[in-house]
Amino acid sequence: MLALRYLRARRKEGFISVLAGFSFLGILLGVFTLITVMAVMNGFRKELFNKILGLNGHIIVNKVGADDFDNFDEVAKRLGSMSGVKHAVPLIEGQAMASTPHLAVAGFVRGIREDGLRALPLISGNVRTGTLEGFDRQEGIAIGTRLANMLRVAVGDNVTLVSPRGAVTPFGTAPRIKPYKVLAIFEMGMSEYDRTMIFMPLGEAQRYFNKGNAVDVLEILVDDPERVSEQVAAMHQAGIPSLHFSDWRQRNESFFTVLEVERNMMFIILSVIVVVAAFNIISGLIMLVKDKGREIGILRTMGASKGAIMRVFLITGASIGVVGTLAGALLGVLFCWKIDEIRQFVAWLTNTNLFNPEIYYLTRLPADINAHTTGTIVVMALVLSVLATLYPSWRASRLDPVEALRYE
Repeated sequence: MLALRYLRARRKEGFISVLAGFSFLGILLGVFTLITVMAVMNGFRKELFNKILGLNGHIIVNKVGADDFDNFDEVAKRLGSMSGVKHAVPLIEGQAMASTPHLAVAGFVRGIREDGLRALPLISGNVRTGTLEGFDRQEGIAIGTRLANMLRVAVGDNVTLVSPRGAVTPFGTAPRIKPYKVLAIFEMGMSEYDRTMIFMPLGEAQRYFNKGNAVDVLEILVDDPERVSEQVAAMHQAGIPSLHFSDWRQRNESFFTVLEVERNMMFIILSVIVVVAAFNIISGLIMLVKDKGREIGILRTMGASKGAIMRVFLITGASIGVVGTLAGALLGVLFCWKIDEIRQFVAWLTNTNLFNPEIYYLTRLPADINAHTTGTIVVMALVLSVLATLYPSWRASRLDPVEALRYE
Protein backbone atom coordinates (compact mmCIF):
# COMPACT_ATOMS: atom_id res chain seq x y z
CA MET A 1 0.00 0.00 0.00
CA LEU A 2 2.79 2.40 0.94
CA ALA A 3 4.77 1.54 -2.19
CA LEU A 4 1.84 2.29 -4.48
CA ARG A 5 1.07 5.45 -2.49
CA TYR A 6 4.61 6.71 -3.04
CA LEU A 7 4.23 6.20 -6.79
CA ARG A 8 1.13 8.46 -6.80
CA ALA A 9 2.85 11.64 -5.68
CA ARG A 10 0.90 14.72 -4.63
CA ARG A 11 1.03 17.94 -6.62
CA LYS A 12 3.96 19.36 -4.64
CA GLU A 13 5.85 16.06 -5.10
CA GLY A 14 5.18 15.92 -8.83
CA PHE A 15 8.89 15.76 -9.68
CA ILE A 16 9.10 12.31 -8.06
CA SER A 17 6.28 10.93 -10.20
CA VAL A 18 7.90 12.48 -13.29
CA LEU A 19 11.12 10.60 -12.50
CA ALA A 20 9.13 7.38 -12.05
CA GLY A 21 7.41 7.98 -15.39
CA PHE A 22 10.72 8.49 -17.20
CA SER A 23 12.12 5.35 -15.55
CA PHE A 24 9.07 3.41 -16.71
CA LEU A 25 9.42 4.74 -20.28
CA GLY A 26 13.15 3.97 -20.27
CA ILE A 27 12.61 0.33 -19.34
CA LEU A 28 9.69 0.01 -21.78
CA LEU A 29 11.63 1.48 -24.73
CA GLY A 30 14.75 -0.53 -23.90
CA VAL A 31 12.92 -3.85 -23.84
CA PHE A 32 10.82 -2.92 -26.88
CA THR A 33 13.91 -1.95 -28.92
CA LEU A 34 15.85 -5.06 -27.92
CA ILE A 35 13.00 -7.44 -28.76
CA THR A 36 12.30 -5.71 -32.10
CA VAL A 37 15.93 -5.56 -33.26
CA MET A 38 16.70 -9.14 -32.22
CA ALA A 39 13.51 -10.38 -33.92
CA VAL A 40 14.50 -8.61 -37.15
CA MET A 41 18.05 -10.01 -36.95
CA ASN A 42 16.66 -13.51 -36.37
CA GLY A 43 14.21 -12.97 -39.22
CA PHE A 44 17.00 -11.95 -41.60
CA ARG A 45 19.04 -15.02 -40.68
CA LYS A 46 16.07 -17.37 -40.99
CA GLU A 47 14.90 -15.93 -44.33
CA LEU A 48 18.36 -15.94 -45.87
CA PHE A 49 18.94 -19.44 -44.52
CA ASN A 50 15.69 -20.67 -46.05
CA LYS A 51 16.36 -18.92 -49.38
CA ILE A 52 19.93 -20.21 -49.69
CA LEU A 53 19.05 -23.76 -48.67
CA GLY A 54 15.84 -23.63 -50.68
CA LEU A 55 17.81 -23.13 -53.88
CA ASN A 56 21.07 -24.93 -53.16
CA GLY A 57 21.53 -28.48 -51.96
CA HIS A 58 22.63 -29.29 -48.43
CA ILE A 59 25.57 -31.36 -49.72
CA ILE A 60 27.49 -30.75 -52.96
CA VAL A 61 29.16 -33.78 -54.59
CA ASN A 62 31.94 -33.13 -57.12
CA LYS A 63 33.96 -35.54 -59.23
CA VAL A 64 37.68 -35.36 -58.42
CA GLY A 65 40.21 -35.85 -61.23
CA ALA A 66 40.26 -35.32 -64.98
CA ASP A 67 37.39 -37.70 -65.76
CA ASP A 68 33.94 -36.33 -66.50
CA PHE A 69 31.14 -36.91 -64.01
CA ASP A 70 29.28 -39.26 -66.38
CA ASN A 71 28.30 -41.93 -63.84
CA PHE A 72 26.13 -39.48 -61.97
CA ASP A 73 22.95 -41.56 -62.27
CA GLU A 74 24.59 -44.50 -60.52
CA VAL A 75 26.07 -42.27 -57.80
CA ALA A 76 22.75 -40.45 -57.35
CA LYS A 77 20.94 -43.77 -56.94
CA ARG A 78 23.38 -45.00 -54.28
CA LEU A 79 23.49 -41.77 -52.32
CA GLY A 80 19.74 -41.19 -52.67
CA SER A 81 19.00 -44.57 -51.08
CA MET A 82 20.92 -43.69 -47.88
CA SER A 83 19.05 -43.00 -44.65
CA GLY A 84 18.14 -39.33 -44.14
CA VAL A 85 18.58 -38.38 -47.82
CA LYS A 86 15.53 -36.97 -49.63
CA HIS A 87 16.82 -36.28 -53.13
CA ALA A 88 20.00 -36.44 -55.19
CA VAL A 89 19.75 -33.83 -57.95
CA PRO A 90 22.23 -33.78 -60.89
CA LEU A 91 23.11 -30.27 -62.08
CA ILE A 92 24.95 -28.45 -64.82
CA GLU A 93 26.00 -24.90 -63.96
CA GLY A 94 27.20 -22.19 -66.29
CA GLN A 95 27.03 -18.51 -67.08
CA ALA A 96 25.41 -16.98 -70.12
CA MET A 97 24.18 -13.67 -71.40
CA ALA A 98 20.38 -13.42 -71.58
CA SER A 99 19.32 -10.97 -74.25
CA THR A 100 16.21 -9.60 -75.90
CA PRO A 101 15.79 -6.64 -78.30
CA HIS A 102 15.43 -4.45 -75.21
CA LEU A 103 18.34 -5.48 -72.98
CA ALA A 104 21.14 -7.98 -72.33
CA VAL A 105 22.03 -9.07 -68.80
CA ALA A 106 24.28 -11.72 -67.26
CA GLY A 107 22.54 -14.82 -65.95
CA PHE A 108 23.45 -18.00 -64.11
CA VAL A 109 22.15 -21.07 -65.93
CA ARG A 110 21.31 -24.29 -64.14
CA GLY A 111 20.55 -27.46 -66.06
CA ILE A 112 18.21 -29.58 -63.95
CA ARG A 113 15.58 -32.27 -64.39
CA GLU A 114 11.93 -31.62 -63.72
CA ASP A 115 11.83 -33.90 -60.66
CA GLY A 116 14.87 -32.06 -59.26
CA LEU A 117 13.19 -28.72 -59.84
CA ARG A 118 10.07 -29.92 -58.09
CA ALA A 119 12.21 -31.08 -55.16
CA LEU A 120 13.03 -27.40 -54.54
CA PRO A 121 9.82 -25.93 -53.05
CA LEU A 122 11.32 -22.44 -53.22
CA ILE A 123 11.03 -22.74 -57.01
CA SER A 124 8.17 -25.14 -57.64
CA GLY A 125 5.98 -23.52 -54.98
CA ASN A 126 6.50 -19.97 -56.24
CA VAL A 127 5.75 -20.18 -59.98
CA ARG A 128 3.85 -16.98 -60.78
CA THR A 129 3.03 -17.60 -64.45
CA GLY A 130 3.49 -20.58 -66.75
CA THR A 131 4.03 -24.16 -65.61
CA LEU A 132 6.82 -26.66 -65.00
CA GLU A 133 4.72 -29.49 -66.40
CA GLY A 134 6.70 -31.37 -69.06
CA PHE A 135 9.82 -29.27 -68.35
CA ASP A 136 12.19 -32.06 -69.45
CA ARG A 137 10.48 -32.54 -72.81
CA GLN A 138 10.64 -28.91 -73.93
CA GLU A 139 13.43 -26.67 -75.15
CA GLY A 140 12.55 -23.83 -72.84
CA ILE A 141 13.69 -22.08 -69.68
CA ALA A 142 12.29 -20.87 -66.36
CA ILE A 143 13.40 -17.43 -65.13
CA GLY A 144 12.81 -15.14 -62.16
CA THR A 145 10.35 -12.26 -62.07
CA ARG A 146 13.03 -9.57 -61.87
CA LEU A 147 14.91 -10.99 -64.83
CA ALA A 148 11.65 -11.21 -66.79
CA ASN A 149 10.87 -7.58 -65.94
CA MET A 150 14.36 -6.43 -66.94
CA LEU A 151 14.16 -8.29 -70.27
CA ARG A 152 10.48 -7.27 -70.73
CA VAL A 153 9.35 -10.80 -71.51
CA ALA A 154 6.40 -12.97 -70.48
CA VAL A 155 5.61 -16.67 -70.72
CA GLY A 156 5.84 -17.74 -74.37
CA ASP A 157 8.34 -15.05 -75.39
CA ASN A 158 11.87 -15.90 -76.55
CA VAL A 159 15.08 -15.11 -74.70
CA THR A 160 18.41 -15.60 -76.48
CA LEU A 161 21.21 -17.13 -74.41
CA VAL A 162 24.79 -16.37 -75.42
CA SER A 163 27.60 -18.52 -74.02
CA PRO A 164 31.28 -17.71 -74.71
CA ARG A 165 32.12 -21.43 -74.73
CA GLY A 166 30.68 -22.61 -78.01
CA ALA A 167 31.90 -24.61 -80.97
CA VAL A 168 35.63 -24.75 -81.73
CA THR A 169 36.45 -23.54 -85.27
CA PRO A 170 39.70 -22.99 -87.15
CA PHE A 171 39.35 -19.32 -86.23
CA GLY A 172 38.93 -20.01 -82.52
CA THR A 173 36.01 -20.68 -80.19
CA ALA A 174 32.76 -19.23 -81.45
CA PRO A 175 30.13 -18.17 -78.91
CA ARG A 176 27.03 -20.34 -78.73
CA ILE A 177 23.83 -18.41 -79.41
CA LYS A 178 20.43 -20.01 -79.10
CA PRO A 179 16.91 -18.68 -78.45
CA TYR A 180 14.71 -20.33 -75.81
CA LYS A 181 11.03 -19.95 -75.03
CA VAL A 182 10.11 -18.83 -71.49
CA LEU A 183 8.09 -21.70 -69.97
CA ALA A 184 7.65 -20.38 -66.42
CA ILE A 185 8.35 -17.29 -64.34
CA PHE A 186 9.00 -17.77 -60.60
CA GLU A 187 9.52 -15.44 -57.64
CA MET A 188 11.70 -16.74 -54.81
CA GLY A 189 11.55 -13.51 -52.78
CA MET A 190 15.32 -12.96 -52.90
CA SER A 191 16.11 -10.28 -55.44
CA GLU A 192 19.58 -11.58 -56.32
CA TYR A 193 18.21 -14.99 -57.29
CA ASP A 194 15.14 -13.62 -59.06
CA ARG A 195 17.40 -11.39 -61.15
CA THR A 196 20.05 -13.94 -62.22
CA MET A 197 18.77 -17.55 -62.06
CA ILE A 198 17.82 -19.36 -65.31
CA PHE A 199 16.69 -23.00 -65.18
CA MET A 200 17.07 -25.22 -68.25
CA PRO A 201 16.24 -28.93 -68.81
CA LEU A 202 19.27 -31.09 -67.98
CA GLY A 203 19.51 -32.72 -71.44
CA GLU A 204 19.34 -29.37 -73.20
CA ALA A 205 21.98 -27.91 -70.83
CA GLN A 206 24.30 -30.81 -71.64
CA ARG A 207 24.01 -29.98 -75.32
CA TYR A 208 24.24 -26.22 -74.85
CA PHE A 209 27.40 -26.37 -72.69
CA ASN A 210 28.97 -29.29 -74.62
CA LYS A 211 28.94 -31.58 -71.57
CA GLY A 212 28.13 -34.78 -73.46
CA ASN A 213 26.56 -37.22 -70.98
CA ALA A 214 28.14 -35.66 -67.90
CA VAL A 215 27.09 -33.20 -65.22
CA ASP A 216 29.01 -30.74 -63.07
CA VAL A 217 27.76 -31.65 -59.58
CA LEU A 218 25.23 -33.63 -57.58
CA GLU A 219 23.24 -31.70 -55.00
CA ILE A 220 21.98 -33.78 -52.07
CA LEU A 221 18.92 -32.71 -50.07
CA VAL A 222 18.69 -34.20 -46.57
CA ASP A 223 15.90 -34.39 -44.00
CA ASP A 224 17.75 -32.44 -41.28
CA PRO A 225 20.18 -29.73 -42.56
CA GLU A 226 21.43 -29.11 -38.99
CA ARG A 227 22.88 -32.66 -38.88
CA VAL A 228 24.43 -32.53 -42.32
CA SER A 229 27.92 -33.38 -41.02
CA GLU A 230 26.68 -36.85 -40.00
CA GLN A 231 25.35 -37.41 -43.53
CA VAL A 232 28.67 -36.34 -45.07
CA ALA A 233 30.52 -38.79 -42.81
CA ALA A 234 28.16 -41.60 -43.85
CA MET A 235 28.69 -40.77 -47.55
CA HIS A 236 32.46 -40.90 -47.11
CA GLN A 237 32.05 -44.39 -45.66
CA ALA A 238 29.98 -45.49 -48.67
CA GLY A 239 33.26 -46.09 -50.49
CA ILE A 240 32.45 -44.39 -53.81
CA PRO A 241 35.84 -43.36 -55.29
CA SER A 242 36.86 -39.96 -56.72
CA LEU A 243 34.13 -37.95 -55.01
CA HIS A 244 34.45 -34.77 -52.96
CA PHE A 245 31.73 -33.74 -50.48
CA SER A 246 31.09 -30.25 -49.10
CA ASP A 247 28.10 -29.18 -47.01
CA TRP A 248 26.21 -25.90 -46.79
CA ARG A 249 28.02 -24.86 -43.58
CA GLN A 250 31.41 -24.95 -45.30
CA ARG A 251 30.18 -23.03 -48.34
CA ASN A 252 28.41 -20.30 -46.32
CA GLU A 253 30.53 -20.29 -43.17
CA SER A 254 31.79 -16.70 -43.42
CA PHE A 255 28.33 -15.38 -44.33
CA PHE A 256 26.53 -16.92 -41.34
CA THR A 257 29.45 -16.11 -39.01
CA VAL A 258 29.14 -12.42 -39.89
CA LEU A 259 25.39 -12.54 -39.22
CA GLU A 260 25.94 -14.19 -35.83
CA VAL A 261 28.63 -11.69 -34.78
CA GLU A 262 26.45 -8.77 -35.87
CA ARG A 263 23.51 -10.20 -33.95
CA ASN A 264 25.51 -10.62 -30.73
CA MET A 265 27.03 -7.14 -30.97
CA MET A 266 23.60 -5.55 -31.51
CA PHE A 267 22.32 -7.33 -28.40
CA ILE A 268 25.24 -6.07 -26.29
CA ILE A 269 25.03 -2.48 -27.56
CA LEU A 270 21.25 -2.18 -27.21
CA SER A 271 21.33 -3.72 -23.73
CA VAL A 272 22.92 -0.45 -22.60
CA ILE A 273 19.50 1.19 -23.04
CA VAL A 274 18.08 -1.08 -20.34
CA VAL A 275 21.09 -0.39 -18.09
CA VAL A 276 20.56 3.38 -18.46
CA ALA A 277 16.87 2.90 -17.61
CA ALA A 278 17.93 0.99 -14.48
CA PHE A 279 20.09 3.96 -13.44
CA ASN A 280 17.00 6.15 -13.85
CA ILE A 281 15.23 3.91 -11.32
CA ILE A 282 18.17 4.34 -8.91
CA SER A 283 18.17 8.13 -9.19
CA GLY A 284 14.40 8.31 -8.86
CA LEU A 285 14.37 6.14 -5.73
CA ILE A 286 17.21 8.11 -4.13
CA MET A 287 15.21 11.30 -4.67
CA LEU A 288 12.12 9.60 -3.23
CA VAL A 289 14.03 8.41 -0.13
CA LYS A 290 15.40 11.91 0.44
CA ASP A 291 11.92 13.41 0.06
CA LYS A 292 10.29 10.86 2.37
CA GLY A 293 12.87 11.14 5.17
CA ARG A 294 10.33 12.50 7.71
CA GLU A 295 7.78 9.78 6.91
CA ILE A 296 10.45 7.09 7.25
CA GLY A 297 11.43 8.50 10.69
CA ILE A 298 7.79 8.45 11.84
CA LEU A 299 7.32 4.87 10.63
CA ARG A 300 10.47 3.77 12.43
CA THR A 301 9.37 5.40 15.72
CA MET A 302 5.97 3.64 15.33
CA GLY A 303 7.77 0.28 15.26
CA ALA A 304 8.44 -0.37 11.56
CA SER A 305 11.54 -2.52 11.12
CA LYS A 306 14.45 -1.82 8.78
CA GLY A 307 13.30 -4.75 6.64
CA ALA A 308 9.81 -3.29 6.32
CA ILE A 309 11.17 0.08 5.18
CA MET A 310 13.47 -1.66 2.73
CA ARG A 311 10.57 -3.70 1.33
CA VAL A 312 8.48 -0.57 0.76
CA PHE A 313 11.07 1.05 -1.49
CA LEU A 314 12.04 -2.26 -3.05
CA ILE A 315 8.44 -2.79 -4.18
CA THR A 316 8.24 0.84 -5.35
CA GLY A 317 11.23 0.52 -7.67
CA ALA A 318 10.59 -3.05 -8.73
CA SER A 319 7.01 -2.27 -9.72
CA ILE A 320 8.30 0.36 -12.17
CA GLY A 321 10.73 -2.15 -13.68
CA VAL A 322 8.32 -5.09 -13.82
CA VAL A 323 5.44 -3.14 -15.36
CA GLY A 324 7.80 -1.39 -17.81
CA THR A 325 9.40 -4.69 -18.83
CA LEU A 326 6.08 -6.47 -19.40
CA ALA A 327 4.65 -3.49 -21.31
CA GLY A 328 7.79 -3.27 -23.47
CA ALA A 329 7.71 -7.02 -24.19
CA LEU A 330 4.03 -6.89 -25.18
CA LEU A 331 4.57 -3.84 -27.38
CA GLY A 332 7.65 -5.44 -29.00
CA VAL A 333 5.82 -8.67 -29.82
CA LEU A 334 2.85 -6.79 -31.31
CA PHE A 335 5.17 -4.53 -33.33
CA CYS A 336 7.11 -7.52 -34.74
CA TRP A 337 3.85 -9.29 -35.57
CA LYS A 338 2.81 -6.44 -37.89
CA ILE A 339 6.25 -5.07 -38.75
CA ASP A 340 5.96 -5.35 -42.54
CA GLU A 341 2.53 -3.68 -42.54
CA ILE A 342 3.97 -0.88 -40.36
CA ARG A 343 6.93 -0.57 -42.75
CA GLN A 344 4.57 -0.26 -45.73
CA PHE A 345 2.45 2.36 -43.92
CA VAL A 346 5.51 4.47 -42.98
CA ALA A 347 6.85 4.15 -46.55
CA TRP A 348 3.47 5.34 -47.89
CA LEU A 349 3.31 8.15 -45.35
CA THR A 350 6.82 9.43 -46.11
CA ASN A 351 6.79 8.48 -49.80
CA THR A 352 10.13 6.69 -49.45
CA ASN A 353 11.40 3.14 -50.00
CA LEU A 354 12.35 1.96 -46.52
CA PHE A 355 13.35 -1.58 -47.53
CA ASN A 356 14.93 -1.73 -50.96
CA PRO A 357 15.09 -5.38 -52.14
CA GLU A 358 18.08 -4.52 -54.33
CA ILE A 359 20.09 -3.78 -51.19
CA TYR A 360 18.65 -6.21 -48.63
CA TYR A 361 18.07 -9.12 -51.07
CA LEU A 362 14.63 -9.86 -49.54
CA THR A 363 11.28 -8.53 -50.75
CA ARG A 364 9.72 -8.13 -47.28
CA LEU A 365 10.96 -7.09 -43.85
CA PRO A 366 11.27 -10.30 -41.80
CA ALA A 367 10.85 -10.68 -38.04
CA ASP A 368 11.17 -13.95 -36.17
CA ILE A 369 10.28 -13.76 -32.47
CA ASN A 370 12.51 -16.35 -30.81
CA ALA A 371 11.09 -17.47 -27.44
CA HIS A 372 14.55 -18.04 -25.93
CA THR A 373 15.91 -14.63 -26.99
CA THR A 374 12.76 -12.80 -25.88
CA GLY A 375 12.79 -14.63 -22.54
CA THR A 376 16.45 -13.69 -22.03
CA ILE A 377 15.68 -10.01 -22.67
CA VAL A 378 12.71 -10.01 -20.26
CA VAL A 379 14.65 -11.80 -17.49
CA MET A 380 17.64 -9.46 -17.94
CA ALA A 381 15.40 -6.38 -17.67
CA LEU A 382 13.63 -7.75 -14.58
CA VAL A 383 16.91 -8.61 -12.84
CA LEU A 384 18.39 -5.18 -13.60
CA SER A 385 15.20 -3.49 -12.36
CA VAL A 386 15.31 -5.35 -9.04
CA LEU A 387 19.06 -4.83 -8.59
CA ALA A 388 18.60 -1.10 -9.21
CA THR A 389 16.29 -0.85 -6.19
CA LEU A 390 18.65 -2.51 -3.68
CA TYR A 391 20.94 0.43 -2.88
CA PRO A 392 18.22 3.12 -2.48
CA SER A 393 16.11 0.69 -0.40
CA TRP A 394 19.09 -0.13 1.80
CA ARG A 395 19.78 3.58 2.32
CA ALA A 396 16.14 4.12 3.32
CA SER A 397 16.30 1.28 5.85
CA ARG A 398 19.53 2.71 7.38
CA LEU A 399 17.99 6.16 7.98
CA ASP A 400 18.22 7.15 11.66
CA PRO A 401 14.75 8.30 12.90
CA VAL A 402 16.38 10.75 15.36
CA GLU A 403 18.27 12.51 12.57
CA ALA A 404 15.19 12.42 10.33
CA LEU A 405 12.95 14.10 12.95
CA ARG A 406 15.50 16.40 14.61
CA TYR A 407 14.24 19.60 12.98
CA GLU A 408 10.54 18.64 12.78
